[in-house]
Amino acid sequence: MARWQPNASERLVAAALDLFAERGYENTTVIDIAERAGLTKSTFFRHFQDKREVLFGGGAMAELLAKAIAAAPVSATPLEAVAHALDEVGSEAFTAARREFTARRRAVIAANPELREREALKGLGLTASMAEALGRRGVPDLTSRVAAELGALTLKIAYERWSDTANTEEFGEVARRTLGEVQAAGASSLR
Repeated sequence: MARWQPNASERLVAAALDLFAERGYENTTVIDIAERAGLTKSTFFRHFQDKREVLFGGGAMAELLAKAIAAAPVSATPLEAVAHALDEVGSEAFTAARREFTARRRAVIAANPELREREALKGLGLTASMAEALGRRGVPDLTSRVAAELGALTLKIAYERWSDTANTEEFGEVARRTLGEVQAAGASSLR
């Protein structure tokens, strides 16, 4: 086995997803994942803390959301800044080429309670990241938290809709429409 091979992280993720789908999460080991990817166990641990983390991308999404909120126009309202971030997520992470992978990932996570728990924790982290980014823009704390919660709910629903393999829309389109629906649902729930 070569000491260094390109795209090790991506190969490990693909191998893990395949194995989790074939054997189940509980019946797959780190060694299984590394071998399927043509890598070593030590290479796996250079990229991921454990087998649970292999499907969650570290803090990349939280960082992407925070940077995109920071880059939103100065005149943007908090929700417009969140919408800007959702557009960036779509163009960077949720591309048409990743739709099938994303649908498979969702199915594997849905089938395992430990992975569902990790997905929920990731969602909390994304919400906190958005709230902190809005706070750095000078948005008051409560407003930042509400906008971040709405953004996280929008992201979750849009992600589910977009990853349906029958869907052909860009993620940004789905997210913008979903944000409008979430806002409308929130307003109608106050009546």
